Amino acid sequence: MSKRDYYEVLAVERTATQDEIKTAYRKLAFKYHPDRNPDDPDAESKFKEAAEAYEVLGNQEKRQTYDRFGHDGMNGHGFSGFSSNEDIFGAFSDIFGEVFGFSTAGRGGANRPRAGSDLRYNLEISFRDAAKGTEVGIKIPVEVSCEACDGSGAAPGSSPETCPQCGGSGTVQQSQGFFRISATCPNCRGTGTLITDPCDTCMGRGTVIKNKDLNVRIPAGVDNNSRLRLRGEGEAGVNGGPPGDLYVVIRVAPDDTFERQGQNLVISREISMVEAALGYRLEVPTLDEPVNLDIPSGTQSGEIFRLRGLGLPHLGSTQNGDLLVEVRVKTPSRLNSRQEELLREFAEIEVGKLSNRAKGFFKKAKSKVMGE
Repeated sequence: MSKRDYYEVLAVERTATQDEIKTAYRKLAFKYHPDRNPDDPDAESKFKEAAEAYEVLGNQEKRQTYDRFGHDGMNGHGFSGFSSNEDIFGAFSDIFGEVFGFSTAGRGGANRPRAGSDLRYNLEISFRDAAKGTEVGIKIPVEVSCEACDGSGAAPGSSPETCPQCGGSGTVQQSQGFFRISATCPNCRGTGTLITDPCDTCMGRGTVIKNKDLNVRIPAGVDNNSRLRLRGEGEAGVNGGPPGDLYVVIRVAPDDTFERQGQNLVISREISMVEAALGYRLEVPTLDEPVNLDIPSGTQSGEIFRLRGLGLPHLGSTQNGDLLVEVRVKTPSRLNSRQEELLREFAEIEVGKLSNRAKGFFKKAKSKVMGE
């Protein structure tokens, strides 16, 4: 007898999402559970059929293979099938826990190795260190195995006792109506052991908090909220699991000279109106040595000059941003008599280009100066 199409078994479209597939399987698992259907001889086979369909369609890689090759593609592609209902309960204990309201850990789940927690460290650095890169020493509090008890939590000379309720497995069999499942032992909280004589150093936890010295390399060009990941520098793992990671989050202090726009640097400089009119060589600060910028004659206030490659490095690249220099032309507020005279002479030269009203103004101004 040929197998039914897995999409047909779960009653979903071939375009169904993973969440839709999971929901469909939960409904069928509840509907055809053998304990719920003791008088239906077909319930167990339908229960297994649904589990088989979900094992394939609930896994993206297996689903892609099935979509291409059908049932024949499952041979030799990681498909195991289920020999008993216990296998199904073990494989999908999370789903059965959701359906029937149990907090499950599976067989011995509480004693399985678990990765340590990730940690976050906020680090403030100067603008120049962010621009050039640096190495910073930090201290982080981490949870490490207690040396006094070798991580057992029991006082030296004693040892944890086997939990009498779960027999050391960390799980107990619970039932709710027709359904039975393994759940975390409430007596030992899944550890399988009880500590009757706790270690004085760690108070029975098996771990203590210690400061850990680390050197963090800050790459050139980092910005606010850049995250540096230090693998394996987080909390210690549980039951032999790997340690977590440390994420260093960067905050860059503002700078008195430069404003940052992405990887570009921006500065503003004042020049006089004479310098703007005649041209001027302006000394400009950079992240290294100052450079000279030639301001052409006729420069207007607000013009921006771009010095390429004098900005901040792009992360992971050999290229740099640019330095943008905004020029502001300053108009003098106080003039001596000679300066006024020269400006009026300049205005007289330019009077041919002025409006009749302006011409009259400068004519009166000249007469006043000459005492007419």
